[in-house]
Amino acid sequence: MMGTLLLPRSCGGMVVPVKIPTFWRNWMAGHAMASFGRPLIGVTPRWVAPVEYIGETLAPNEAVADNFLDAIIAAGGMPVILPLTSDKELIRHYVDLCDGFSIPGGQDPDPKLWGEVGNTTAEEPCPRRDALEVPLVRMVAEADKPLFATCRGVQIMNVALGGTLCTDVPNLPTPEGTTHWRHASSLVDVVHPVEVVPGTLLSRCVDGASKTQVNSAHHCCVSRICEDGLLSARSAVDHVPEAIELPEKRFFLGVQWHPEYTWRKLDTDFGLWKAFVAAC
Repeated sequence: MMGTLLLPRSCGGMVVPVKIPTFWRNWMAGHAMASFGRPLIGVTPRWVAPVEYIGETLAPNEAVADNFLDAIIAAGGMPVILPLTSDKELIRHYVDLCDGFSIPGGQDPDPKLWGEVGNTTAEEPCPRRDALEVPLVRMVAEADKPLFATCRGVQIMNVALGGTLCTDVPNLPTPEGTTHWRHASSLVDVVHPVEVVPGTLLSRCVDGASKTQVNSAHHCCVSRICEDGLLSARSAVDHVPEAIELPEKRFFLGVQWHPEYTWRKLDTDFGLWKAFVAAC
C-alpha cells in the first residue's frame, strides 16, 4: 500500500521495520492529539556506550534525561524518544508523525560535518547522533515544524543548515571591553547573563526581557551562523553566541544553555518550553 509508515520493533535483539498503512498513520497522529490534548514531541536521545557487567559487554543505551522530558510534559507536550537511525525514510516518517522536535545536549558534533579536518579540540563525537540529527533538522525545517534545541542541539542545528562551530570556547579571543567567562560545569545554578535581541522569537519567549540569567556547560559554540539563521542572544560577559533562530520558520530556536535544569525555578526558562509546546 502506498504511503506506509515504517516503525521499528524488536525482534530477537534486532530492530525490524514494520509497515503501517497511511490510514493508520494519519489516525495515530490525529488520535494522539484528540485523546490526550497534547502535541507529540519527538526527542533525540543521547547515545551511551556499552559497559562491562559481570564479565559481559552490555548493549549501548539510548536515553534522555528525566528533567528534559519533565519540562516538555509540564509545558503541555507528550515526549517520545526517537530511536537513533541513519535511515532517511524512517527519519522522514518521524517528521510526519510528530508535531514538534527537541534536541538535547550531549557529545560534540563531528567537525568533519562543516569541513574541518584534523580538529583536536572537539570531544567525544557521536556519529550515531549526527547521522540522525543532521537530516532530521533539515527535514523539520523543510516541513516547517517547531524545533527547540539546547546545547549540542543548537550546535547541530547550525551545522546541519550550513553553519560552523568553534570547538574551543575557553581560548576564544575576548572582545575589547569584555571579560572572558568560563562556560563549563554549572548546570543547576545560573552563572552569567545573556543579552536578548529585541523583536526575536527568543525575546517573545522570555516576555521581552532584555537580559536573562542562564546556566552554562559547554566548550563549543556557534561560529558562523547558518545562512537563514539569526543571532538572538549572546553572553553579556564575553559575547559568545548563546542562541540562534530561523525567523522565517514557525518556531525554530536553539539555545546554548540547559533550560531543562532550571525551568522549575526560572520563569524565563520555563517560558521557552511553554512557547515551544504551544507552537506545536
